[in-house]
This record gives sequence, structure tokens and C-alpha cells, in this order.
Amino acid sequence: MIYKLSTELSTILLYRFSILFSFILIMMLKAGAQTDTSYLHVPDSLVIINDTIIANDSSLKKDTLKPDSIAKTDMGISPNAVKSIVTYKADDSIRLDLTRQKVFMFKNNDIQYQDINLKADYVEIEFYSNTVFAKGTEDSVGNPVGRPVFTMADNSFESEEMKYNYETKKGLVKKVITEDAEGYLHGSTVKKMPDDITNILHGSYTTCELEHPHFEFRFKKAKVIPDNKIVTGPAYLVIEDVATPFAIPFGLFPNKKGQRSGIVIPTYGESNSRGFYLENGGYYWAINDYLDLKIVGDIYTLGSWAVKPAMNYRKRYKFNGYLNGNYAINYIGEEGTDEFVQKRDYSLRWVHTQDPKARPNSKFSANVNIQSSDYSKFNPATTTAYLSNTFQSSVTYSRDWAGKYHLNTSLKHSQNTITRQMTLNLPSLSFSVNRFYPFRAKKISGKLKWYENIAVNYSMAADNRLDTYDSLLFSGNIGKDLKNGLKHNVSVSSGSIKLLKHLVWSNTFNYTERWYTQKHVKSWQSDSLYFNEGSVGGSVGTDTIYGFNTVRDFNIGTSLSTKVYGMFAYKKGPVKAIRHVLTPSLSFRYTPDFSTQEWGYYRYYINDNGETVKYSPYDGFIYGTAPSGKSGNIGFSLSNNLEMKVRARKDTVTGTKKVVLIENLSLSTGYDLAKDSLNFNKVSINGRTTLFKKLQVNFTSSYDPYVLDSNGRRINKFEWEVNRKILRPENYNWSFSLSFDLNSDLLQKERKSDAGTEQELEDLNQNLDSYVDWNVPWTVRVNYTMQYNTILRYENGYWNYAVSRDKNIIQTLQFSGDVNITPKWKFGFNANYDFENKAFAHTSLDIYRDLHCWEMRFTWIPVSTYQQQWNFTINIKSSLLQDLKLDKKRDFRDY
Repeated sequence: MIYKLSTELSTILLYRFSILFSFILIMMLKAGAQTDTSYLHVPDSLVIINDTIIANDSSLKKDTLKPDSIAKTDMGISPNAVKSIVTYKADDSIRLDLTRQKVFMFKNNDIQYQDINLKADYVEIEFYSNTVFAKGTEDSVGNPVGRPVFTMADNSFESEEMKYNYETKKGLVKKVITEDAEGYLHGSTVKKMPDDITNILHGSYTTCELEHPHFEFRFKKAKVIPDNKIVTGPAYLVIEDVATPFAIPFGLFPNKKGQRSGIVIPTYGESNSRGFYLENGGYYWAINDYLDLKIVGDIYTLGSWAVKPAMNYRKRYKFNGYLNGNYAINYIGEEGTDEFVQKRDYSLRWVHTQDPKARPNSKFSANVNIQSSDYSKFNPATTTAYLSNTFQSSVTYSRDWAGKYHLNTSLKHSQNTITRQMTLNLPSLSFSVNRFYPFRAKKISGKLKWYENIAVNYSMAADNRLDTYDSLLFSGNIGKDLKNGLKHNVSVSSGSIKLLKHLVWSNTFNYTERWYTQKHVKSWQSDSLYFNEGSVGGSVGTDTIYGFNTVRDFNIGTSLSTKVYGMFAYKKGPVKAIRHVLTPSLSFRYTPDFSTQEWGYYRYYINDNGETVKYSPYDGFIYGTAPSGKSGNIGFSLSNNLEMKVRARKDTVTGTKKVVLIENLSLSTGYDLAKDSLNFNKVSINGRTTLFKKLQVNFTSSYDPYVLDSNGRRINKFEWEVNRKILRPENYNWSFSLSFDLNSDLLQKERKSDAGTEQELEDLNQNLDSYVDWNVPWTVRVNYTMQYNTILRYENGYWNYAVSRDKNIIQTLQFSGDVNITPKWKFGFNANYDFENKAFAHTSLDIYRDLHCWEMRFTWIPVSTYQQQWNFTINIKSSLLQDLKLDKKRDFRDY
């Protein structure tokens, strides 16, 4: 026995050490130590009970040892002696039979020798043959207890009885249960070989951890090769002790830890529109620890087929990602009928993430999602993919230098599968410099001068964009449709200057320069053969002139702002105080008229009516053109914030808490000094707040001081002059959003604890539809949004807000969640309600049943864009036998 040293147990330790030393001495003598023992008598057996040696030989009572008769001793080590330290314990007793060189251990025995550990209620050690025999016992009512549990390195098994030679490392085990990788092996008789290969007679294999499993593959003979595979003879499937007709001529089960290559078994079924099918069958290749590849495909008897390669890669502390592709030929219906449809679909999904610690100053990331227009319609993998019609992609590289200079380059893609419109940025580039102060010394001493607060910002952006349709993407005219350009922005600001202690004054100068490689020159192209009442027919012609072109503009601005605080304190009641903060701001911005001839950014042509039309050769370009018309706008805005302080019993420090009543309520308008008419700007009133931490309220509105003519155009007459109104309401927009996510915090904690590693958590979040959390009893998520728009319209020859409002209310309601009906049954739902049609939109109901080592799922979509759909699956939980399942479904393609 081994004991921990402590001051209080020092006496006991010395006593027990003497007992252990006596036992070792006796064992050495019995093991054949070359010692003259003619006068030394060893007892036949010893029993150690509570650290007390009890001799079973009466001759020990006589002192037969003569001190002067001991000869010179030449000590040696028996070949039968153990070669390492043996740590052992027994709750009841340990009996030593020195005559037969055996040790008997009783009750909760635990023996550790090198990398071997044995636990059992009864253990018998035979030293001369180097064997250990162990078995369990029975309790007072006859139930088996204390069965042997044998562990060597990472391998462990439990049996009814066992015999093991710790020198030759051979063993014979009866009625054994051993865990091997993700599975469990049951054997009536098991023989362990020195090379760790195990032979089994009359056994079974299962992934159910119970002693009496719910299912198993039974066989007569099997061989287990550690960290490689399990090979069996003919085997058949047994479920709940009922043999099934499912049999295989031989079994090959992987038991290698980590990645394993192998065949992916397809699912089978029948589709009304595609015929019989095999789906998602193929091969998985575990290339190495950093890379794997899975290639699966679908095939249908009516001609449809698909191939779907998927690759995952990961290098710790460097990067990780995956690349998925799909190419499908879909034949819907029978050829020659009106319902026959032939589609060629594809998709590409690439996600790459760089570890922040890999290269702190640069980052490369990718999120690519490209699909053909009908891919989600005929090849949906999830409900989310089925309902999606807008996809974006980006491949981005960013770089920082000394935390001051920032470069960002990206390739972007955006498409809408309904309109088939597609936008490509090939590439997009931006560069910026942190704000710097040209007149500020490196070492600041004392108070800063006003000019030392002058700051300069610089940014640059370049883009090469293509707007097209997916059907025209490879038409060969991409170069002509590309829009490209480069834009520089320089901003100079004076910083905040305090005036009269309470006013904040700031000034800005903004300069923008655009670079283009072409410009469009328009002219009226008349047709002399066409006459119509004296006017000459024709059309506007556009010539593209290539070359380097620059477009510049600038503006200057100044602003003055302050804050006004109002406080109302209450001595009684739950409300302690109300605070009102007003932020008035007055600004002025001047922009020259860049449409004059001296700038050269605008031109003119005369149309068929003899009218002079002004245009810019850079209209419609990627960064636009310089603004037309002089502007000297005086702006005014007033922002309001309202908060109150109330009593809070939970706050034991201050006893109060802050409640926001109005987050922001702002009014803004302006007056343009440079215009000859319609100088006043429209008045905008916007507000937002959050009530009860759940209800978000947003309000926007606009008002016009001028009247409209019969054509709906603003004229230079005030509403007060015509209708005796200060302002004419143009539109209102109310938005209410109510969101509940009960148990969300608990749900996130459970997901992290269940996932374990960061990679497992990432995989879990990507497959939330398949995740079932039994630790959270129920979860409900509700999101309600309402928009209320009021727009003034012209009717009966005049404008009348009181009787001509067009009320437009847009409401959306989404709710989802799940609840544990019983510890084994879970019910989930996801629904959307359409207020306009007064009916439910896409709705799905899920039922999940935990069957211990199996699981059952049933998904029903009673309301969908197309037809009702359902999916029923019962399968084994373990990924090792994930292809052993029954899958029945009916989706929109089967109607």
C-alpha cells in the first residue's frame, strides 16, 4: 500500500512500512533468493487485516534462529520477481499463501502495475506463473457485484471473470463488454494476444452502452485490431432481442480514433416526379489531420443526377474553412408531357476564416455563396435555403501598417434569384489613413493651441463593378459593361473649439477627386427622312471617349452646438427624478456650382423640340459626378433625450435605476441661401425608443412648407398662403418591433457546454436545425413588426390631407420555439403569419423522440409556397453507424 506523508501520520507510516518490508522480504525468499535459510523458517501463510500480520504457522512461536549460525549471504533476483512497482488496495483483507506463492484479495480491490489497472471484488495472484485471476461476487440478494474491470493504456473492458498473464500479456476473458472507439463489443469468450489483437467467440457489436443493448450485430467469430478495424464473420441485426432479416456476409467496423475513410451509404426512396432514387451516396476520404474530402451524389431513375463534393480543412492557430460544390441535372416529370422540366443547376459555397493570432497585422477571409437561379427551388438542403432568394459573397484581404494605414481589398458578388440580377465587384479596394494632426508636436506640453487641433483625414476607394443578369454573365460583352473608377477624399477639420464655455464650434473642408478612364459624350442624331409637323425626328447618340479624366468638387462647412439640461426632482413616490437633455445645432455648408462651363463637368445638347438639355459625361458612373447648382444651406436641428430615475430594490448600492423614456426625438430643417426660390427645406421629425426592454418603437415623418400644383410639383407658395397651414404633412412612418427570446442565455450556455471544443461549437451553429437541447425545457422566440405609413395624395383637383390619406399598414409576425413534452419527447415549431392575406405563411412543425441509442424525427410543413411537405427519419445516434436509418419524405418536387 502507498500512503501520503503527513505530520500526523508519521508514526502510522513507520509502522506500516515495517509491515510492508516484512512482506517484501518474505516474497523475496519465496521467489528463490539465494540465501542460506537452513535456520530461517518462513510461515506457510500470512493474512494482513487492518495492517496487522497474522501468522498461520504455529512453528513461528519458537525462536529457532541461531545468531551465530548465519552464513555469508549472496543475494540474487528471481526471474519470477515483478519488474515494476505494484500499487494495490483492498477494502476487506489480503491473504498471502506463501507456500503456493499466491495472494488473495477481497472486496473492492484495485491493483495498478505499469499501465495495467484491475478492479474487482475478488482477485487471485499467482506469482510463480505471473497470472492474475479476477471475478465478481454476489450481494446478499444474489445480484452480481464487483465484476472485473480491466484497463491497459486506453483500452478498457468489463467481464464476468478473467485470467491474465502480465508477463506474456495473454488473457482469457468470459462474458466481456469492452468499449472500442465509439462502439461496444460483447463477447462470450475473448482471448487477448500479446500484440493486443483480440479474438472473440460468440459476440456482438453495438453503439448502445447498456449491458443489454437495444440493438446489436451478432456474430460467431470476430477479430479486433486496435486502432484499425473490427472484422467479423457473417453477422445479422438484432433489435430488442428480435432477429431481423438484415444480414451481412461479413462485418467491417472501423475503430480508429479520429478521421476514417470509407464508403458513404446512400439513402433510398421514391419521388413522384423523379422516380426511384439513391441520394447522398459516395466516398469519404480522410486525407490527413488537416484536410478531408467527401464526394457524394444522387441518381434518379427518370434521369436526374447530381454530384456534391465537400472539403474541410483546418490548421490550428492558422486558419480553417470548408468548400462545398453542387452540380445537378434535374428532370422533373416524364419527357414528352406538359409537366416535363429540365434544369441545369449549380452552387458553390466557400467559407475561410483566419485565426487572429496567425498574422495580427493582416487578415484573409472568404464567404462565397453562388447559386444558379433555380438551385434553391429544385435542390434545397434546408428550409432556410429553400426560402432564400438573395445571396452575397465576399473574398477579403486587409492589412494594417503600424495601426495607422489600412488597406482593404475584396471581391464581391450579389445576386437575386427571382429577378436574376447580379452585381460583381472585381475587385473593390480601399485605403485609409488614421486622423493626423499636422501642426501638433510629437511631445505635447501644456495646453494645446487651437491650430494644433486641426486634423486631416484621407481615404481612397477604387472599384470595378459589373451589373448584369446571370444569363448574360458569360455572353462575352463583360468588358463593355464594366464600370470602374477611383475616388480620393480629403477632409480637414478644426476640431472642437469652446466658445463662451458652453458652445462648441467646429469647421470642416471636404475635397473629393474622381478618376475615370472614359466619358460619355451625347448629341442629338437627327433623321432627315423623318418629319412630323415641322419637327425633325431622331434620337440621342452616345459616344464613349477613352482617356484619363478627373472630376473634382469641394465644400466647406461650419457648425455650432450646445447641450441644455433640465432636471425635475421628486421627493415622494417611486420616481426620484426626470432629466431632459436638449441638443440644438446650427450649421452652414457651401458648395459651388460645378455645372458652369469653367469647370467643364457638364455639357449641353439640343433635342428634337429645340430644348437645351444639360448633362454630365460622367452621369451613371460608379462614383457619380460633381454636384450641379450652387448651395449655401443653413441647417438647424434639435435633439431631445428624456430619462427618469426610479427606485430599484435589486440595486443595493444606489437603490435606483435609470429608465430611458425617449432615446431620441429630433427635428431638422434648413434654408438654402443660394436658391432663387423654394429656399426652405422640408421639416423632418424622427424618434425612437425602447419600452420594457422588448418593444422597439421608431417614428419618421416629413412636412413641406410649400404647396403642390395639380401635377404634384412644389411651387413657390407657402401652405400658409393657400391653406392657412404652417406645414403640409407628407408622410408618417411608424414601426413597432416586439421581440422575445426566452431562455436564450441558457440555451447559448448549454450549446457551448455540449459542443466542448470551438470547432464542435462552430459545427453546431451551422446545423442548428439538427440540434436538440434537452437541458432547456422550453424556448420561445417571437418577433412582431408593424409599419404604419400615411401619404398625402392628390384627389378631386386639389390636395387635402384630411380626406385623402392612403393608410398603408405592413405587419410581420414570426414565432418559433420548442418544448419538452416529456423527458424523451420534444415538440418544435416555426411559423410566419401574413396579415395581408390573413393566413399563415411558411410553417413547420417538428417532433423529436429520444430512443436512447436511436432517435426519431418527424417534420411536417403544412403551409408552404408550393405544397405540403413531410419528412420522417429514424436512425442510430452514433456517427459510426449513421447510415443505418429509415428515411421517408415527400417534398414539393413530388407533387
